[in-house]
Amino acid sequence: MNRRRILIGAGATLALGAAGGVAWRTSTGSSGDYDRLTARFRAPLTDAPPVTELVRYAALAASGHNTQPWRFRLSDGAVDILPDLTRRTPAVDPDDHHLFVSLGCAAENLRIAAAATGRPGELALGADGRSLRYSFTSGAAQPDPLFAAIPARRSSRTIYDGHPIPPSALARLRQATTAPGVAFHLLTDRPSLDRVRELVVAGNTAQMADPAFMAELKHWLRFNPRAALRQGDGLFSASSGSPVLPDGLGRLAFDRFFTAASENTRYEAQIASSAAVAVFVAERSDPAHWIAVGRACQRLMLAATGLGLRHAFVNQPVEVTALRPELAALVGEGDKRPNLVLRLGFGPTLPLSPRRSVEAVIL
Repeated sequence: MNRRRILIGAGATLALGAAGGVAWRTSTGSSGDYDRLTARFRAPLTDAPPVTELVRYAALAASGHNTQPWRFRLSDGAVDILPDLTRRTPAVDPDDHHLFVSLGCAAENLRIAAAATGRPGELALGADGRSLRYSFTSGAAQPDPLFAAIPARRSSRTIYDGHPIPPSALARLRQATTAPGVAFHLLTDRPSLDRVRELVVAGNTAQMADPAFMAELKHWLRFNPRAALRQGDGLFSASSGSPVLPDGLGRLAFDRFFTAASENTRYEAQIASSAAVAVFVAERSDPAHWIAVGRACQRLMLAATGLGLRHAFVNQPVEVTALRPELAALVGEGDKRPNLVLRLGFGPTLPLSPRRSVEAVIL
């Protein structure tokens, strides 16, 4: 679930001046069109919305590389949430850990939205341990303070202001993440944050030395609004605070200017500006528990959004196998596998990430 900023440099700046405004807009698309479409995807739900609208809200969940690796099957009184294995990222996620975490995130959005709009029900793990079913029951709407945050939630991969999170807000974050089989650790002391920073830098250095990782990351990058709207997924450059570029120039800039040194400097500054780092650790390492982590993490991100906090994943210490024991030791989890790392703090928002159409995710 990490995002990578593209560092451009003077060569790209010169190219911008030479391209010509009309040709540039033609090749990159319209930011206004992009904003209007993403706003429609996040339009508030009406009372008693159709089930397809609940799927729209479910698909606003977080996912690794914004791959949106889920499919929804609708039936009388139920929605099945299934993994879409065609959207795997085997270089960064060889055992599909992030994929099943993402599935849990979408399922939790669906559960919250359905209950809040008059379709309370139960969310249960499928018999295969790799899918979920939300079964509707009859009953009144169940208000949930996390519901309003679903369309507003986004990752903000930028510098925060460094201000501490009030104790009352920290308590609300902890309360939101309570889940059987999932441990949640919220680090706020500077020595612990500094250690996380060191692990993130070590993980980023290792990943960027891996050609398969770099090729996979590049595949999911969307350098401009046109590409983001066409694909409906992936890592839109503006959502990571990076310049908008034509596809060809974006790929060239990625190859020439995206380096471990520059990215490490950026991560160091971002973590230094953060007020807290959250770490999730599942009791067991299997898809069922990874889904549970995703559900708890989605609630954390929604609670943070409601509190005016920003969040962003810094998952390198869980993605690089050799670093997991050090992270587990830092949070006192022995030999368990850490699952997710997020930084939290107060700061600006960045443009929303793209989404695929509801029709594209329904079987």
